[in-house]
Parts: sequence; structure tokens; C-alpha cells
Amino acid sequence: MISMKDTAKSPLTVPSTKANTRWGPDRRQAFIDFRLQWEGRINRSDITSFFGISVPQASLDIASYTEQAPHNLAYDRSSRVYQATTDFRPLYEATHPQQYLNELLAATGGSFEPEASFIGWLPPTGCIPQPGRTVTADTLSALLKAMKEAKGLKVVYQSMSKPEPSSRTISPHAFAYDGFRWHVRAFCHKREEFLDFVLGRILEVQGFESARCTANEDREWFTELTLVLAPHPELSAGQRRVIELDYGMNDGEVALRCRQALLFYTLKRLGLDKLRLDQPEAQQIVLKNEAELASFLVGTKISIEQTCTSTSV
Repeated sequence: MISMKDTAKSPLTVPSTKANTRWGPDRRQAFIDFRLQWEGRINRSDITSFFGISVPQASLDIASYTEQAPHNLAYDRSSRVYQATTDFRPLYEATHPQQYLNELLAATGGSFEPEASFIGWLPPTGCIPQPGRTVTADTLSALLKAMKEAKGLKVVYQSMSKPEPSSRTISPHAFAYDGFRWHVRAFCHKREEFLDFVLGRILEVQGFESARCTANEDREWFTELTLVLAPHPELSAGQRRVIELDYGMNDGEVALRCRQALLFYTLKRLGLDKLRLDQPEAQQIVLKNEAELASFLVGTKISIEQTCTSTSV
């Protein structure tokens, strides 16, 4: 099995070409690379069963991979499999640890069938359950059509500010996920501003209309901010080191890029949406460059106090 120190080595770069297809040779090479890294072995039957190709073709794929990275694998005659060596260095970005964890989470949460992932053996994995957010196929299709064709969409929407649903027209141009709910970013014809609409609150689609604004006019969507996070200064040296490891910090800080339109959700997800910092052990991190972002944070804090009424509806 591959050690953690091996995964930290810089990957080689394999150039892609326009001739590559989803199930073409390059895809099969990435599969071999992935299995060697995360399962420590590969054989022809793994390739034939996953891609539905012949045994001779699988042999050619392994031979091709060996030509590119002869030090990555060695044939073990006793087990009749190719095993990853201690000198293994991944060739493909898809072999990155985060990709593996993303696929593991998707398979565990039921986002897609395990067979759709390169992962062969699924380790026991648990994830926090989330309440279902129902979005109808008709609603999603209409939003996609409106985005693609730059049209307005008349919908019946249940907002937080009113007890009864109301009809309004929106011009959608992007989707956003806050870690819990899906939103659609759209120009609201009624309020004449760009807002976030929760997909699950769209109760009905009533038809298409002319758009009122283009995506390029959504300044907050295209404005990117840099959030610099650091351990809470009142934590002990040992506790700060733990937080640095948790957040992948270097020299005591880490920078995150964030769209201005998603600032509220980002701060909330990081636990930085409170006007007053909590106890150090509970808060754990602080926004190191808060002063630089002051003009953006003012509106965000107002949104938090008013239960998001000026951020999402």
C-alpha cells in the first residue's frame, strides 16, 4: 500500500488532446494511475470490467502506462497483479487526494452510483445526514433554459419575508451551493437587483419572459475577494498548530478566494458570521484581513442580523 509521504510528491503532467474522450485511452490511463495510488495494485480484469474492453486492449493500456511511468508499478508473479512501487508518482490530477475524497463522499451520500467512480473498494464511510431539498425536474430544466437563452422566468416563489407565496419574474444566470442548499443567482424584476433564490422555494414555473439584465451586470458575482484565515490568537500554541493543520495553513494563515455574492454563505460556513467572536476553543479561526474587507462586511453583517433578507429571499 502507498504511504502518505508518497502522495505528497509532485504529480507529473500528462498533456491532454482533443482526441481524448471520456472512455478513451487517456481515461483508461487515468484509471490505472488512480487504482495504483489508492489501492496499491491493478490488473487487467479491473480495466476490462470497468470499461468493457477486451483483455488484449487492457494489456496494451498497462504497457502504455508502464512506458510513461516505468518506476510506478512492478508485476508481482505470485499474486499476478501489478503493484505500486515505493517510488510511485501520480501522473494525473484525478489521482489527487481531494478527488478521491470527493468521489468517496458522493458515493457514500448516494449522489452517484459507486460504479461511476474509479474507486474499487469502498472503505466504511459515514456522512452527516441533511434534510432533503426537493427541486422538480421542470423547475431545474426551466432555469437551465433561461440561463442558456438569456431569458426571464416567471415563477411562484415562497420568500422568508412574506407568509404567502408570490409571483415574480427573475433573470437567472448562475447556480450557487452554500454547503446545505442550492441557490440560483438572478436579477429580480420586482426588486430590481440581483438576489439569491433558494431552488426549493420555487413552487411553480409560469413561463418565459424577456430578460431585464445580463449576467455581466451582476457586479457582486464577478467581484472576487480574498479571505485570510488564521487561528484564533487566544488559543495556545499547540491548539493553533492543530488549527493550522486542519485548514492547511502555511506560516499561520491560509487565503481563500470568494465571490462577493457568496461572502455571507462563506462566513456562515466558516463560523465567522457572528458579530462578536465566541470563546477561542469554539471559534477557532478569525478573519485576519477583516479591516481590508470592512466595506464588504458591513452589508453582510446587516444581512445576518436581518435573517438574510438582503442576501437571499
